[in-house]
Amino acid sequence: QVELVESGGGSVQAGESLTLSCAASRRPYSNSVEAWFRQRPGKEREFVALIRWHGGSAFYADSVKGRFTISRDNPKNVVYLQMNNLKPEDTAVYYCARGSQYESDQRAYDYWGQGTQVTVAS
Repeated sequence: QVELVESGGGSVQAGESLTLSCAASRRPYSNSVEAWFRQRPGKEREFVALIRWHGGSAFYADSVKGRFTISRDNPKNVVYLQMNNLKPEDTAVYYCARGSQYESDQRAYDYWGQGTQVTVAS
């Protein structure tokens, strides 16, 4: 069992930045992948970004490419989501998740955090 705890959400103005953190209770395996998803008001949960723990290769949704950066701190066992130039449409609950497949489908992820709210005002 892996517990994931997100932090760093909040309320900002459009154009500002936020960094989300996801701390895990267990170290990743060699094939572990960590991802961020979000659920916007009235929408289904959607993929945002993912990163492979070993090697660091990353993949982004088109809607955030160039504005968001996912990274990991191996010694601290933490994954970050740096969000720049935030837009009102980025308003959502953001979740981190851990799995073992380099996959944007949320069904590939076994462990989920409780989510953190991000609100972007126009």
